[in-house]
Order: sequence, then structure tokens, then C-alpha cells
Amino acid sequence: MSDKSDLKQEYIVHDEAALRALFPPTHAAAAAKCLDHLDIHAREFIARAPFLCIGTQTLDGAADVSPRGDPCGFVKVLDDRTIVIPDRPGNNRLDTLVNIVTQPSVGLLFMVPGFDETLRINGTARVTRDPEVLALMEVQGRLPKVAIVVTVREMYLHCAKAFRRAKLWDAEAQQDRSEMPSLLNMILDQTVGAPDDLRRDGRNRCRIGSRL
Repeated sequence: MSDKSDLKQEYIVHDEAALRALFPPTHAAAAAKCLDHLDIHAREFIARAPFLCIGTQTLDGAADVSPRGDPCGFVKVLDDRTIVIPDRPGNNRLDTLVNIVTQPSVGLLFMVPGFDETLRINGTARVTRDPEVLALMEVQGRLPKVAIVVTVREMYLHCAKAFRRAKLWDAEAQQDRSEMPSLLNMILDQTVGAPDDLRRDGRNRCRIGSRL
């Protein structure tokens, strides 16, 4: 194959039946573990999780994934089928929020430091500015401007294979961050650049870098 992006059409999988023919049947336990509500284990996992990824899509189907993080317990469980996620200050692109407003389907992946297992939730989301909901997520006297309320359609715990293969929490597998440029400098390289004084000024770098 001269051009690695030029895939041979005879090897492209075009439908679910052809895809499933390549793999053994789903184990009964893997199929049965999917619940339509939050049980005691899901609730505890969410309470321990300081980090999640939220997947959304635009009205025309373009996908997006965004990280969310805060102290453990930042995601609140309102009932067995409803959770709420605070929207903390960021870069104001609002990609996730805009997507939810136009196409409410979401997928969540919760992670707990030291746990190789993850918790997955799929459902529908709404953006709210209800003061009573926002009050649940006050941190150091600050309230989020809006929150993401997710109605659970399906929930299940995901096995540890991917994290163990990646050695994600293994201290010996950690990489040296200094081997790559800072976030700000990488974005400057990708865009129009900036004056040298901005590159040198640590205060400016920190202030701007936190908004990227």
C-alpha cells in the first residue's frame, strides 16, 4: 500500500453482521451487566471519581470528547436515573454545551485514580441554570454558571484490560512532561505565533495557558 491512508476497499467492514462475524459471541455476563439505572456500586464509583470524559456530537453527527475534573464527588447523583455535572470555567469554546443543546445524546466514562476499571454511562443530557441545582456544586463559594443534567439510559462497569495494558497508573510508566513543549508553546506553533516576550513571561504563559 503506497499511501497508508488509501485503504483497500475489500477489507473495509461495512455492516454489523460482517463485524460480528470476526469475533466470538458476547459473553453472557458482559451482556447482562448493562443496567438502566444507578445501583449502589455505580453510586460509590461516581462518588470516588474526580475525572470523567464526556462524549457528545453535533447536529450533523460530528463527534467530540471533552474532559471534566474536580474534587472527588463533584458529580452529584440526584436519583437512580439522574446525575448532574458542574460546568467549571474553561476556554469558553462551549463545544460540549452547544452539542448538548442541539443533540442531547451523551456518553460518559468515569475514572478513579488507582482503579483499572471504569464506569460507563450513556444517556441524554440537558443544560440547566437552575439555582437549586447549581447550589449543590458550590466550591469555595463559587457556583458554576450552568450544569449538565444527564438522564441515564444505560450504565455498566468496564473491565480493566485497557488500563492494565496501558499501565496508566504505574509510576514506572509515567513519562517526562518536559520532553514536550508547554501547551501554550505548542498552540503558538500551531497558530500564528506570538511575540517573544509572551514566550518568556511566565505569568502571561500561565494566564493564557489556563484558557486554551
